[in-house]
Amino acid sequence: MTEDFFPEFDDILEEGGDTIQFFSEETDFNLGNQAAISDWIKKIISKENNSLRQLNFILCNDEYLHKMNVEYLNHDTLTDIITFPYCDPPVVHSDIFISVERVEDNAKIFNTSFNNELHRVIIHGVLHLCGYGDKTEEEQKIMKEKEDEALLLLKHHK
Repeated sequence: MTEDFFPEFDDILEEGGDTIQFFSEETDFNLGNQAAISDWIKKIISKENNSLRQLNFILCNDEYLHKMNVEYLNHDTLTDIITFPYCDPPVVHSDIFISVERVEDNAKIFNTSFNNELHRVIIHGVLHLCGYGDKTEEEQKIMKEKEDEALLLLKHHK
């Protein structure tokens, strides 16, 4: 399922569609409430008129994600998320890597809870896969509005 990028995950991924899975790599962090988070993500994908094939979230540390950022994107910087899409919208099929350490630091910077920031980063990646960008000011405004809508939906979903 992960094409040639990440063969180490091939043996644990399910074949077929409509699947969201969460993994931890080089971190002890485990996402709680995975079923509710998965349902929420599926609702957002559907709401955006996209269809889910496979989404794998790999939660990791800064060092792991930094190595990937350098190796695959030639960016020598820390980041909170890297998304590897395997097809274009309206089909969502991707591996999404998230640095738990970046999320924790950003939560402090933005004066929000860790969970809120993690959920924002998760849905930010999903929205990219649904076709939203964030390069221009207008795209950033739309992305932020979509993130806020999604977070509100999650709050009511719990």
